[in-house]
Amino acid sequence: MEKLTRSDLYTLEAYAAGRAAFRNRVLAHKKARRLRLGEHVTLLFEDRLTIQYQIQEMLRIERIFEPEGIQDELDAYNPLIPDGSNLKATMLIEYPDIEQRRRELARLGGIEHRVYAQVDGHDRIFAIADEDLGRSEAGKTAAVHFLRFEFAPAQIMALRAGAGLAFGIDDDRLRLETRASEDTRRALTADFS
Repeated sequence: MEKLTRSDLYTLEAYAAGRAAFRNRVLAHKKARRLRLGEHVTLLFEDRLTIQYQIQEMLRIERIFEPEGIQDELDAYNPLIPDGSNLKATMLIEYPDIEQRRRELARLGGIEHRVYAQVDGHDRIFAIADEDLGRSEAGKTAAVHFLRFEFAPAQIMALRAGAGLAFGIDDDRLRLETRASEDTRRALTADFS
């Protein structure tokens, strides 16, 4: 997937005029890219469109219009676009109750390194977590992580041929697995170029 450049982005004025329609398009696109692993963990799979939306929103909120500022946002978000042999996801650990969230994040330190993808008939692919900066410290994890799943050519070929896909967490503190729906499997398979 090509990285975004300044020429791919709307100006602030053009984005303001078309924001509602663009937002609706992105929200519909994201439906197949959201996977709940359990009651409290969600994976949001990023691609060029989802990242463009993130950047456009940051530019709008921060009122960034100077070339250097726009480039800073591109440099920050472009690494979240899949590179052709991988999937990239934002992992959210969500507990509505603040005290429960605090306890669970303290209990689940390092859990982001136990998240995996598995193509039917192939070994698990454990995520590479938080390459930009560490988000866990002293046995405590953060509520948001950025994950990269690197697939071997045989795994990509199997997905293209229709093999099933599952994601999970392999840790006794929080053992989860969810099979991707056919819509999600197809959407994610399209990320491999």
